[in-house]
Amino acid sequence: MYGSDRAPAVSARTILKLSASGAALGAGLLLIGTTGAMAQTSVPDAAQVSAGSKVPDPAASSSTAANPNEAGSAEDAKASNAAQTGDITPAANEAVAQSAGAAAQDAGASPEQADIVVTGFRRSLENAVAEKKNRDQIVESVSAEDIGKLPDASIAESIARLPGLTSQRIQGRSNSISIRGFAPDFSTTLLNGREQTSTGDNRAVEYDQYPSEVVNQVVVYKTGTASVIGQGLSGTVDLRTIRPLEFGRRVISVGARGVDADIGKLNADSKQYGYRVNGTYVDQFLDKRLGVALSASYTDEPYQTQEFNAWGYANAGPSNAALIGGSKSYITSNSLRRLGVTGTVEFRPVENFTTTFDGFYSDFKDHAIKRGIELPLGFDGQNGLSVTDPANNGARFNPAAGQIANGTYVSGTFTNVQGVIRNNSERRDAKLYAFGWNNQYKGDDGWNATFDLSYSKTKRNETIFETYAGTGYGRALGVTDTIGFVSSSKGTVFSPTLNYSDPGLIQLTDPLGWGGSNVQAGYFNDRAISDRIWQYRAEVEKEIEDSVFSSVQAGVNYTNHDKSLTPNEALVQLASGKVIEPVPSQYLKTPSDQTYLGLGPVISYDPYDLLNGGVYRLSSNNANNDVRAKAYAISEDLMTMYLQTNIRQDIGSAQLTGNIGVQAVNTSQHTSGYYINPTNSGIVPIRQGADYWDVMPSLNLSLRTANDFVIRAALARQVMRPRMDSMRLGLSYGVDQTRGIIAGSSGNPFLRPFRANAADLTFEKYFGNKGYLAAQFFYKKLINYVVDRNLQDQVYDYTGLPLSGGFQTSNPNAANYVSPIGVITQPYNVKGGQLYGVELAGTLPLGEVVGFLDGFGLTGGGSYTKSEIVAYPGATATDLPGYSRWVANGTAFFEKWGFSARGSVRYRSSFVGEVSGLAANRVNRNARGELIVDGQIGYDFTNGFLQGLSVYLQGQNLTNTPFVTQNPGQDLQIIDYQRYGRRYLAGFTMKF
Repeated sequence: MYGSDRAPAVSARTILKLSASGAALGAGLLLIGTTGAMAQTSVPDAAQVSAGSKVPDPAASSSTAANPNEAGSAEDAKASNAAQTGDITPAANEAVAQSAGAAAQDAGASPEQADIVVTGFRRSLENAVAEKKNRDQIVESVSAEDIGKLPDASIAESIARLPGLTSQRIQGRSNSISIRGFAPDFSTTLLNGREQTSTGDNRAVEYDQYPSEVVNQVVVYKTGTASVIGQGLSGTVDLRTIRPLEFGRRVISVGARGVDADIGKLNADSKQYGYRVNGTYVDQFLDKRLGVALSASYTDEPYQTQEFNAWGYANAGPSNAALIGGSKSYITSNSLRRLGVTGTVEFRPVENFTTTFDGFYSDFKDHAIKRGIELPLGFDGQNGLSVTDPANNGARFNPAAGQIANGTYVSGTFTNVQGVIRNNSERRDAKLYAFGWNNQYKGDDGWNATFDLSYSKTKRNETIFETYAGTGYGRALGVTDTIGFVSSSKGTVFSPTLNYSDPGLIQLTDPLGWGGSNVQAGYFNDRAISDRIWQYRAEVEKEIEDSVFSSVQAGVNYTNHDKSLTPNEALVQLASGKVIEPVPSQYLKTPSDQTYLGLGPVISYDPYDLLNGGVYRLSSNNANNDVRAKAYAISEDLMTMYLQTNIRQDIGSAQLTGNIGVQAVNTSQHTSGYYINPTNSGIVPIRQGADYWDVMPSLNLSLRTANDFVIRAALARQVMRPRMDSMRLGLSYGVDQTRGIIAGSSGNPFLRPFRANAADLTFEKYFGNKGYLAAQFFYKKLINYVVDRNLQDQVYDYTGLPLSGGFQTSNPNAANYVSPIGVITQPYNVKGGQLYGVELAGTLPLGEVVGFLDGFGLTGGGSYTKSEIVAYPGATATDLPGYSRWVANGTAFFEKWGFSARGSVRYRSSFVGEVSGLAANRVNRNARGELIVDGQIGYDFTNGFLQGLSVYLQGQNLTNTPFVTQNPGQDLQIIDYQRYGRRYLAGFTMKF
């Protein structure tokens, strides 16, 4: 039954479904795996099956169930292709169990003495390879080891181990993914095949919103196909939760873990230790026609960061060397609290029809306290004077006493420095809701149909509450400091003379007079983000007998996406009306220690304590035009139609599978915002937008040979919609009297998407059902790109918009006439650019090669990518944001006798990273390459009263690798140097 004979022919579309089903062989696969390797599932032989053992349920995967990106004929494909793909049907499962049981009894053993084989991490690898092998697209995947097991701290870390993928760390944790050298905004994320809103400002999903305990599998599509809705330009990430009917049995699992941030408790009101708890329940009723799956996870974990930040570097002295312009460095303590819940109800009243409802809810709170000192240095020249001028009223620097290395001052002394002590509170609260209702009909006559309805919504408030303290009110009115400095490739260390923790010296005030006539003791910035998606989809598929075209599917999808930003900003002032006053003693906390920067202890308090205690008050909302103009509301309506023909044809002993199709998308995008009216200093509502079509053909072909080679080729037009903040509309303009023209700045509601023509070619060799090697080549020609850095003025028609200062636009004969055709600085579309590269990946179970290494294995991959983007005609080709030329990851593991151990390495070369800048705006900076090392050991109890218990110990960032940004090519000109420390985790899961 399980020999080498070919299975009967079925539709290629069903093979696609099968590919997903085969991805989750094994009972209890609920948590995310830790690697990008993929291995084919297999039928156990006699040596693998103990007496009476039963092969784990192959239906544990969520790949094929109630997912609108999967056609309805998967189960037929899985059943009829077991011999070819190594998948195991329930009937085959039972047959193996009966055969093994009979053999055991012949040998005098009890059927109850069976062992479950190929579990845990090795089984996760085999599931992942089956997914890769059986797909007709080029995919990577990662699946859970078992219910309640936590192989990585976050989904992002697991995904980042896949070939050609990497992540950027924020506050020490991975929360965004780059695919093939593109920034996160070039990919899309789906949940069970449906588009998701984001907790960020743009489209990129922040993965720390999704607890890894409630996700069963992740599939990353690297090539396009007509039937997948919501595809990205670099790739599409589909997060999938468990489906109870496909899982096929009852299970209850609980787990917990403790966390130790070994960098310590940096602020007195923070924590060093945290925890996470989770539980899962899966069951079936009504003769397995009704299934229920529930999962929940709660996290309360601290993250600690020692930050160095430089304002930048000024040119100073006779040698014009680079001099640190200023420093704004903090000790940051984050508290991450997150509740994640997912639930699924599947009902199959008749064999041909299944209706599924699933929901996901996340309540996310990331609260941070930041304490430190802001030091104006090389940029602190006043009234046109340089800091090297002894008469300067700001900081002063003597070049003759400084030392220079590689064009940068690496040591020296600043005098007359007036620092600003910062106690900031940052709160990021978000709630995410996602619901889906899927209906699938699989007809006996080859007709299949799917209807899917989904809703996703995110509400987010991001509050930055800044407070200031110093030695006096206003510049030069307080005690100043003499500060020595030493700069290196790890940032700058200072040697001050003042005690910044002395409450008699450091008081609440506006030290540098930032508020002008107002006493600005701080600033309050609250940004409210609302994001909502409605999606409706219908598809019909017809399977075809005795044809190279195995099936044809056609569908339509409508997506309505609305996103808005509402700013609320205010000055923070002293409620007493004074210009300076000490911090009341009852609010003082243990000083925070900035010894790592040489600055020593820093006065500490909680800004909200002072606000609630009446020390601070918020001024009336800052109604300045530039604040009000930040508000926007973006509405997108997308109507998608697609037609796809699936291919399956035997060619001698080989088989050709694949699909050819086309997707057409009509887009209507509009942005509501404001333009600043310079006539009366008011703002006027404005709404602008565009309508257009995108037509995206695609071709995927896979040639599968009898000796386990798979050769794939893919061609596609790929499209990614612009960033949301690029489309915002906040038009500010006026007359540039030097040039005699109207000049302004804004986002661009008329932007067209990023568009690329993509080609892929891969060569894959599979070793039975255990491992594989692959070489993947790709090329993308960018035919439309959005330049988002305001590099050039563009022509703009200001007709109908008023002007001030005696200028007007209606009478060309007037002496003060200014043409309504002016210029504007805004994001714009350009043509040109390309990206290409190669990815090498594999999984090698060493025991299959050398017997005494049974249980040992290697998995991982590496990629090289070349990026060449031309921002405007004549410009030098530049790199894409998020682009690393080299990306590599590898995991060595051992798993046997219930014991498991593995070590993982993740590397990416230098890249352009996105970090938080002034007023929470995102800015791009050149980040250094980084090498992250993680490890884990564990033990699974397989018998006795502890059967079902798994214990494990994890170590993350074991080499304490920092996140570093710098001026390009200047290792001594550090902008950010952030230390996160190591993290240790100990936990358990228990299955019943």
